[in-house]
Amino acid sequence: LENLQVAAPIFRDFGGRSFFCGQIVTLKAFEDNTYLKAAFETDGTGKVLVVDSAASLRCAMMGDVMAALGASNGWEGVIINGCIRDSADVGSVYLGVKALATIPRKTIKRDQGVMGIPLHFADVTFRPGQYVYADEDGIVLSKKKIV
Repeated sequence: LENLQVAAPIFRDFGGRSFFCGQIVTLKAFEDNTYLKAAFETDGTGKVLVVDSAASLRCAMMGDVMAALGASNGWEGVIINGCIRDSADVGSVYLGVKALATIPRKTIKRDQGVMGIPLHFADVTFRPGQYVYADEDGIVLSKKKIV
């Protein structure tokens, strides 16, 4: 188990799935969810989208419509270093959702973001292609599939 990383307990659970796991897909995007939507429009079977929004508490990277889009395309979950909105409705979507907080303000669409790079937050490094396991107790990262 020396290859495991445990994320700092900074996230709250919002989605309709309390346990989710999958291969990491990364997105770095600050207060702009254009690329998050684009990712959720692709096949997410067996994948978890990890979004670094620089811990911004100023706007929501995702709401219920975006969560439903991800779920409909098979995404297991999303971990957002930032906020979501429509949390009551997000809770009824079969998608794992971890984020810092909620805020009703939408993002501004500037078509900015970078996919597929290592992201470092919550005391861990999320690397594309590695694996993440999340439940009510927290988030664990692994270089290899363990479940």
